[in-house]
Amino acid sequence: MASLTLAGIAYLLAIREFFATPRFGRRVVVIGLVLAAVWHVEFLRLPPGSDDDVHRYVWDGRVQRLGYNPYIVIPSDPAVGGLHTAVTRTLNNPDLPSPYPAGAQLFFRAVTAIHESVFAFKLAFVLCDFAIVFVLLDVLRRSGQGAHWVLAYAWNPLLATEVAGSGHIDIVGALLLLVSFAALGRRWRAVAALTFGLAVAVKLLPIVLLPLYWKRVRIRDAVLAAVAFGVLYIPFLNIPFLNHGQIPIGSLGTFVRSFRFNDPVFAILERIAAPQLAVGVAVFVGFLTAVWMRTVGRNSATLPAEAFAWPMAASLLCAPVVYPWYLLWLLPFLRSGSTLPIIVWTVSIIPTYYVWHLRALGRPWIVPGWVMLLEYGSIAVAAVIMGWRQIRRA
Repeated sequence: MASLTLAGIAYLLAIREFFATPRFGRRVVVIGLVLAAVWHVEFLRLPPGSDDDVHRYVWDGRVQRLGYNPYIVIPSDPAVGGLHTAVTRTLNNPDLPSPYPAGAQLFFRAVTAIHESVFAFKLAFVLCDFAIVFVLLDVLRRSGQGAHWVLAYAWNPLLATEVAGSGHIDIVGALLLLVSFAALGRRWRAVAALTFGLAVAVKLLPIVLLPLYWKRVRIRDAVLAAVAFGVLYIPFLNIPFLNHGQIPIGSLGTFVRSFRFNDPVFAILERIAAPQLAVGVAVFVGFLTAVWMRTVGRNSATLPAEAFAWPMAASLLCAPVVYPWYLLWLLPFLRSGSTLPIIVWTVSIIPTYYVWHLRALGRPWIVPGWVMLLEYGSIAVAAVIMGWRQIRRA
């Protein structure tokens, strides 16, 4: 916690310099990227927690290769006990089937086909992380922004901890979404639509960005994306699905009904509405934000990066679960003054890791009030500062 706090403060000071200086020399950028790679390697060497999500990824990939459906098989079922390995026996929520969409499932299968280990997944995620850096450099070059803004992504403390350290699938979706954003800038409409569909197939969060693609991709491109999304589910449409009319979503419904973490806004919504309706409100807020961002930039040939960041951030703010690694989706799009509150959020969310320490001591799985106050209070302060500066400038 002390190291992450220090890293977060250093990161925010670096962001301040990025805003104050329009250009940095290429040597500074190269050295900065080398430093980021070094601490990625250091975290890559560390084992994840015994019940981190990456153990579920290994299980999902393994059972697929053995001919089972991860949306149906329950890891704790004695009938499948012989399928476990030393890596998968400690996976979290063993009484539930997998909640991950089909794109993530097929990625799990592909990685385990190469090598069935936690390290293989972490290495694959780090490679996606590095790929984002290269795509981001191209986006910055084309937009005329300084190349040093790639360090606003590469230096964020969440990357080393949640990609190289714990290993989370969200970085794969972030890569696909950034490729889609870059393709829109190049007017590669089919590529933009296809990679957007694949990003949604990794996790459903970017679905709120749909309004941004309206009239920026052709109808046939949208159909291509929808077909690609549907095709990914074909391997999971087995006999039980056909017999019982069940949609292959695994434990996603249970996740919505029962899982809560770091959710002050959702807790208020849930007092007046059912969980499913409250989740619908969170999605609707993201959609409205995307519509507003599209309206603001309707006269621009290309969408600004913040147009992708704000709808997802707004939806996450109202979500029932806000884990730190969910913010990985936002990192490639944070490089303007209007995203200052989100930038602060990627650092102020770090104290939520304290909950894992409390759980190890036998405490309830609840985010302490002071942690939430620090996290969301920091966002509010950043928003007030940003608004005050805009008023003074006006």
